[in-house]
Amino acid sequence: MIRVEGLTKEFTRPKRQTGHFAGLRTMATREVERTTAVDDVSFDIQSGEMVGYIGPNGAGKSTTIKIMTGILVPTSGTVEVGGVVPWKDRQRNALQIGVVFGQRTQLWWDLPLKDSLDLIATLYRMPPELYRKQFDRFVDMLDMAEFLDRPVRQLSLGQRMRGDLAAAMLYQPRILYLDEPTIGLDVVAKATMRDFIEEVNREHGTTVVLTTHDIADVERLCSRVILIDHGRVLYDGTPAELKLRYAPHRTLVVRVAGDGEQTDPMTDADVAAFGAEIVPDDGADPDLVRLRFEGGRTAASDLIAALAARYSIADVSIVEPDLEGVVRQIYLRQGLPE
Repeated sequence: MIRVEGLTKEFTRPKRQTGHFAGLRTMATREVERTTAVDDVSFDIQSGEMVGYIGPNGAGKSTTIKIMTGILVPTSGTVEVGGVVPWKDRQRNALQIGVVFGQRTQLWWDLPLKDSLDLIATLYRMPPELYRKQFDRFVDMLDMAEFLDRPVRQLSLGQRMRGDLAAAMLYQPRILYLDEPTIGLDVVAKATMRDFIEEVNREHGTTVVLTTHDIADVERLCSRVILIDHGRVLYDGTPAELKLRYAPHRTLVVRVAGDGEQTDPMTDADVAAFGAEIVPDDGADPDLVRLRFEGGRTAASDLIAALAARYSIADVSIVEPDLEGVVRQIYLRQGLPE
């Protein structure tokens, strides 16, 4: 559905001069500064996939989305979206994509939300019966009935984002680009948006590309993650594989019955044979035993059996690394470990 190969986008600007008449000299100079926003990016996205395209601020995410929507023309490389080169045939491309930019709106500011949706249906030449069916369905799924007749400028952020999502999906596009769709929303509004995106993908096989800083959105919705930083792809795979490769350790937490003094306390030497280590405790809860182990090398069942031979176990849980923590560490290291 989407093919990106060797995509590069550079921005140039006049080199800023200093000293007397700096502004005038900057306007007249032929010296330029070059910034590479996207640097030799390649990936393929299949029909019906939901892909999280993530990275820190300035990584090149929005630039890539704008090229795929036809807003920007790349410096080099090739992009095809549904068989169309976006910037060469913007009209055909626009008919097959829906776009939601979290900090911008495609709705008419002074018109009621319903009028904006009516206009979008007219622009995309939707048959009246299809529009009515889609309209009624989206109003119900996104709970928009109470503010349909309210001007867009009077809507809250959450209400406007629901309206924008309905507008982007109203004409049943094959591809949906979501750039920070849940920014600033409360937990209820986020849940509504996620449920809607999941259902549209499941029912119509809509291809979804999600750009967000809210990693919870990615974990909930996406089966694949493309991680980009400084314009280059650092990782392309499943969220589970990302966690397994770059945060392989889990923590086994066991609550023992009684005061935990049935036998001698477990030592590092006792668990070293299982490839585990005891996590230091502040002593606040003497009934808890924490063991850190590598999920790909050590079986949790072996550790539990060793603990059961020493203690009377009341409860067991395994703490998995969260994707947000993994991604944060990658950002801090500015790259993936070798």
